[in-house]
Amino acid sequence: LEEAVPRPVQDAGSVLKQGYLEKRSRDHGFFGSEWQKRWCVLDRKTFYYYTNEKSKQPKGTFSIENYSARLASHLRKDSRRKCCFELVCPGKRTYEFTAPSAAEAEDWVDQIQFLLKDLTSLTIPYDEEDEEDPYNDVDSSDSLNTASHNTAPNQDEPDDGMGDDDIYEVLPGEHLNTE
Repeated sequence: LEEAVPRPVQDAGSVLKQGYLEKRSRDHGFFGSEWQKRWCVLDRKTFYYYTNEKSKQPKGTFSIENYSARLASHLRKDSRRKCCFELVCPGKRTYEFTAPSAAEAEDWVDQIQFLLKDLTSLTIPYDEEDEEDPYNDVDSSDSLNTASHNTAPNQDEPDDGMGDDDIYEVLPGEHLNTE
């Protein structure tokens, strides 16, 4: 059996993206900026970062609301510069990250931008499949005028008690009321 890796976030169902990123430390070291490997988790509104994926308590957390995400190749001068992205919010701390690959950095940015658009949207998204009219066999206008709903038999045809449109069985001893 394959052993499941414990997830640090309380509701694993709300996790949209997770993985290792390098995060630039807030206080840069003597020789320049310090990049630390962190397990990062994105849910619908919050970005968490942990020492590793088994950590129970996050090293940091922030709401992504009002942030913007963008690729940021200027953060590094080495071969990993195309793997960098940042989260920026006016008046708040800027978070800088390096992903394992350029494609992974783009995916993080896309996921965050998608969430931000969703948070600022005033409409509720819906699936096109839901556009069909719901089934309603009670108030359907089509069924109101069908012959099976007529209460008076047709006067032009002889009534044998077994009309083509009659859905009721006539039992022996019963008589139809034909006024």
